[in-house]
Amino acid sequence: MIFFLLTLLIVAIIIMLAFLAPKRYEVSRSVIIDRPHSGVFEYLKYIKNQDHWSPWKKKDPNMKQEYFGIDGEVGFIAKWEGNSDVGSGEQEILEIVQNDRIEAELRFVKPWKSTSHAITKVENLGKMQTKVTWGFSGENKFPANIFMLFYNMDKAAGKDFEEGLNSLKALLEKA
Repeated sequence: MIFFLLTLLIVAIIIMLAFLAPKRYEVSRSVIIDRPHSGVFEYLKYIKNQDHWSPWKKKDPNMKQEYFGIDGEVGFIAKWEGNSDVGSGEQEILEIVQNDRIEAELRFVKPWKSTSHAITKVENLGKMQTKVTWGFSGENKFPANIFMLFYNMDKAAGKDFEEGLNSLKALLEKA
């Protein structure tokens, strides 16, 4: 009887945690780049350019990469397979709104399977300045959502987005 009650209690706690745990995540960061808006957008719409500023490329400069389709166009897919810091997966361009945003789907395979919506948005601030916002969002599915009660996705991934945007700023302002 005690075993049954303990089991019931554990199941009840797991269910309660699942209801309390966040169902979605969203992480984004922004930077202001002293370059013309249209030029920044043109650079960003090519996924292969991420190799020059992505924090994950720095974490594994030897990652294996494959490309399918035409870079800078909807349907382009970039696949990667890297070390434990970057895992493996693919990124597909879903939508390009000229001089506004690039939307993509990130399909992670390792270290765990998940799908996220990625967006890179540019905003013309005038005076040769462009605001770039880079981020991703997705759904926390049960039971993984319980883990998110103890893991701050914004803090963990946010620092990588900040590092990447700072590298992008340095790269484009040097050009």
